[in-house]
Amino acid sequence: MNYISTRNKYNISDNNFSKITMEGLAPDGGLYIPDNFPSLTSKEIYEMTNLSYSELFTEIIYKFCGSCVNKSDIYKIAADAYKDFGSEDLAPLTNYNDNIKILELYHGPTLAFKDFALQFLSRIFNLFLERGNKKITIIGATSGDTGSAAIEAFKNNPRANIIIIHPKGKVSEFQRRQMTTINANNVFNVALEGNFDDCQAVVKKLLIDKEFNDKHCLASINSINWGRVLAQVVYYFYSVFKVLKHDNGQFINFSVPTGNFGDAYAGYVAKKMGLPINKIVIATNSNDILSKFFQSGIYKVSEVIPTLSPSMDIQVASNFERLLFEYLNFNSALVTEYMTKLNTHGSFEISKEILYELNKTFIGVSVNDEITIERIRNCYSKKNIVIDPHTSVGLEAACSANLKGINIVLSTAHPVKFSSAVNQAIDTIPSLPNKYKNIFTLKEKYQSMPNDINEIKNFISINSSL
Repeated sequence: MNYISTRNKYNISDNNFSKITMEGLAPDGGLYIPDNFPSLTSKEIYEMTNLSYSELFTEIIYKFCGSCVNKSDIYKIAADAYKDFGSEDLAPLTNYNDNIKILELYHGPTLAFKDFALQFLSRIFNLFLERGNKKITIIGATSGDTGSAAIEAFKNNPRANIIIIHPKGKVSEFQRRQMTTINANNVFNVALEGNFDDCQAVVKKLLIDKEFNDKHCLASINSINWGRVLAQVVYYFYSVFKVLKHDNGQFINFSVPTGNFGDAYAGYVAKKMGLPINKIVIATNSNDILSKFFQSGIYKVSEVIPTLSPSMDIQVASNFERLLFEYLNFNSALVTEYMTKLNTHGSFEISKEILYELNKTFIGVSVNDEITIERIRNCYSKKNIVIDPHTSVGLEAACSANLKGINIVLSTAHPVKFSSAVNQAIDTIPSLPNKYKNIFTLKEKYQSMPNDINEIKNFISINSSL
């Protein structure tokens, strides 16, 4: 399978799966996607319905790997990646009411959905690094959950140093401490003055700086990395198969709490492959650039608003470029033009015809903090289910969208990660899992830094030491 960049359609000659996984971002600043998505027949999908999670993972991932990885290696990676999840069922599906179900994606080692992708990515990285006898410096930006999941996955890895940049004061204390209390010589944390978009912009600048990148062997674990998106496709299949066993024939919709658009895009990939998904609800908090886009066709950046769901406090959603590229008929020049307009003028607008096509799959819904708290309270009082604020945004969006059929809400984080918001809603603080009983007493280690690319480069130079 060949991969192409969203910024240069014809640069596909040697973009094999190992190359695009290790690079993360294409040299031209674009994002990699397959030049042709695999399509499954109804019969092939039916034959997958009773597979275990690792078996299903193997079947799906293998279709995107070409000759880079064999099925046996993928299965070994999956079995190892998911062995430490705290639930025998990796992604339980809980009934909220007759037509809404909550998909629990927070049973991994860092209590967030990011574990599904990062546990896989660390192992596939190792496979490729061992083949080439190489070492890398992983650079990542986080709005909270990606950083802790990446650090957990790569800590003490002899082939990788990992440097994670988070926006100072804009992640929950639990999220910050998950990153900064890890005692491993290959882990480095930076608290950047700014917001997540600033952190993400720094990572992108570093990755496309060829001289600096080559010198320090940089690799990205953000959701711009195709491997991240690909791993998340699997739980869409897994949850739909659960529904089909009991509600065959129903429309199946997903409501996805959305920040950087990677999780929602993974659902779109599953639909492209043939999974019977009807609509994908793009659920945002007050940072509603994406929900407004799917309503109006205008993508317009504004100031980031701090909310109770900080992992979604994002304006520029990187993975959105992948979707835009496809709906612009793979016109890389036009994608580049729109991204340039976004950087210079803060906005761009698509045609009504393209918006109409997008709305066949996507619906945008925005949920503010007040309604987020009310939905947490309502969910607890009426259903005795405790949810975090991001899940609350997704649940409220599913309720307000009022779509026919079965609606699956992605529950992206354990409520303990956002105990302050949960306590505000239901006057109860979720109890800490045993693994994290002492997290608030452990010593933290991180470096506060201004949003200065040269200072960050210096920090990386000192701490990459490959």
